[in-house]
Amino acid sequence: MLIENLKLFLRIVEKGGLAIAGREMGLSPATVTERLAALENHYGARLLTRTTRSISLTDEGQELVAGARRILAETEEIEARIKLGMEKLSGTIHLSAPLDLGRARLVPLLDLFMEKHPQVSIDLSLSDGYVDLVGQGLDLALRFGELADSTMKSRKLGFNRRLVCASPDYLNRHRAPDHPDELSQHNCLVMRFGQTTDHDWSFEIDGKRQNYRVSGNRIANDGALIRHWCLAGHGLALKSEWDIEEDLAKGSLISVLDDFSPPLSTLQMIYPAGAVQPRRIRALIDFLAVEMAKQHANLIA
Repeated sequence: MLIENLKLFLRIVEKGGLAIAGREMGLSPATVTERLAALENHYGARLLTRTTRSISLTDEGQELVAGARRILAETEEIEARIKLGMEKLSGTIHLSAPLDLGRARLVPLLDLFMEKHPQVSIDLSLSDGYVDLVGQGLDLALRFGELADSTMKSRKLGFNRRLVCASPDYLNRHRAPDHPDELSQHNCLVMRFGQTTDHDWSFEIDGKRQNYRVSGNRIANDGALIRHWCLAGHGLALKSEWDIEEDLAKGSLISVLDDFSPPLSTLQMIYPAGAVQPRRIRALIDFLAVEMAKQHANLIA
């Protein structure tokens, strides 16, 4: 029963409430409350602070989140070895990736991985905003940029450039900027990452990184939509080279301001530090590291 109560506790944390966790697990509100109380009695500590509108983890609850994930991972590992043998992988992998990168590059690789390991299931969340791996119950995430959270581990997959680009049609109607300070004269297609709107675009000016304020009549939190608007000639966009490689090769998008491109950033896999990774997750991490390294080699060739 302890294992089931730990699963319930993690579901409560991931969903942010007792009621929604209970509904997803087919439990009545009274049963959820009783089982949470039993878990708190078992550990002799309050795990959650509850109000009428929200819940938050106590210090003991935060400690249990990491411990519960480790216990459940080890339990799944043992069951898989007994039921399926050492050579077969099984279970669900929860992961997140940026929208464009996920659709264009990650999904085909996941399909290949699942063909090789048919007992594995994938639960994929595509989002360009911030993701809380622990809070959302994710096993790993693909993200651009440096790792800021010391509670996470990372594995580099390659490097990334963000390029200012536009369609030939837009550049026929508006002279291409020769310097970032001319961006104020252009309609810029702006990304919103979670609660942050990317109005400041970074460039390398005389060896120093400098931000330039941009604006435009289209803002979206979907990188694929920004690319679509850019292809349609609605303005300039700042896009990852991974996302527009084919567009650049075909000439449907043209890169501008290349002489001022900022330093390369990192594409990496991020996963919780200290967690026991089941074999299926370790196998996927290794698989993606190899396959995406090949893609990166082709990108910079």
